[in-house]
Amino acid sequence: MEKYVINGGRELFGEVTISGAKNAAASILPGTLLVEGICRIRNVPDIHDVRLTLDILDSLGVTHRHIDRSVLEIDCRRIESHAVPAELGVRMRASHFFLGALLARTGDASSPLPGGCDLGKRPIDQHLKGFEAMGAAVQLYDNYIRVTIPEGKKLHGADICFDMVTVGATMNLMLAAALADGDTMLRNAAREPHIVDLAGFINAMGGDISGAGTDTITIHGVSSMHGGEYSLIPDQIEAGTYMAAAAAAGGSVKICNVIPEHLSCIADVLKDMNVSVKEGDGSVQVTRNGRLKSTDIITAAYPGFPTDMQPQIGALMCLADGSSSIYEAVWTDRFRYLEELRRMGALSDINGQHAVIRGGELNGASLTACDLRAGAAMIIAALAARGRTEIRNVRLIERGYQDIVGKLSKLGADIHAE
Repeated sequence: MEKYVINGGRELFGEVTISGAKNAAASILPGTLLVEGICRIRNVPDIHDVRLTLDILDSLGVTHRHIDRSVLEIDCRRIESHAVPAELGVRMRASHFFLGALLARTGDASSPLPGGCDLGKRPIDQHLKGFEAMGAAVQLYDNYIRVTIPEGKKLHGADICFDMVTVGATMNLMLAAALADGDTMLRNAAREPHIVDLAGFINAMGGDISGAGTDTITIHGVSSMHGGEYSLIPDQIEAGTYMAAAAAAGGSVKICNVIPEHLSCIADVLKDMNVSVKEGDGSVQVTRNGRLKSTDIITAAYPGFPTDMQPQIGALMCLADGSSSIYEAVWTDRFRYLEELRRMGALSDINGQHAVIRGGELNGASLTACDLRAGAAMIIAALAARGRTEIRNVRLIERGYQDIVGKLSKLGADIHAE
């Protein structure tokens, strides 16, 4: 589809079920390369990035089949290639996770530099520092990376302290260390829920990881890993997006298949904005109580406020009484959505990684999604705006949201794809 068309001003009511976590799938699906057997992965989201990951696995000689829309069987007993095809790898950020998994399993891995949404620089120096500490040789070319283990040697355990908290490097080195000789310590590690989920997957397949969810993770290398079953956690950011949509449009929405603990930082911000969030058993009920109030946020590593929810809350701020502020501490170029929302009448001032947003009314306009979460923010703004909004470049939105048009339509939104 080329665009979404939204006629705003309709409140949302009902229930929406959250799909499996995109960011967990991003490392766990490449992680199946560690396994000399068949993995059955449940709660897999049907999104563009997952389909692209499966295409990369196919190119490596791996086979897969869908048991149903959300259950995959992946057979990695045979691996025929060590290289992620450039035409596939440049289209997604998570392509670099194939480096850690392929290196551990085969001793040789190459991949193009990470692609995906353009949010600023994507340094992978911490990944490469860790690979070298474990005995790998790194070769950097203009647009791709090759990582190899010298002939006759194996990856070995290492004590690695990251120079900064990095989700990607934490996960990539967990993959690489799973089959290494000896123990690997990752210090100053990231603590996100999808890191805990990756550790859960590796352990379910015969690996041995402890400490995930803290800033020190220990990986006891094993000689091999077997097949098995695993279910991905629900998507924290998809859930947060529907929470913000309910707050923007008004009404009351029950968001099901969630882990409320993962949503607490998002819920706290919504409560500050005059939105009721009530936790249930695997669900949250979101109800707007009246006019939205202004607030301030600073993005941070988990358990802080997630950068992937910053644009969605930014859209809410455009509707709130008074002035709100955002300090984006993770990415250097994540405010382009505010420039698009100005077409709707939004008022904002951007100074580097700081933005001040003055709330008011929004009117429908023609918009272009500039990245995945920016597109979600535009949908949220359009749900509350007066009149018709068209959002183009929706392929970026479909990278991370399963059937967002269908799910919003069932809640009462006037939205369709053309």
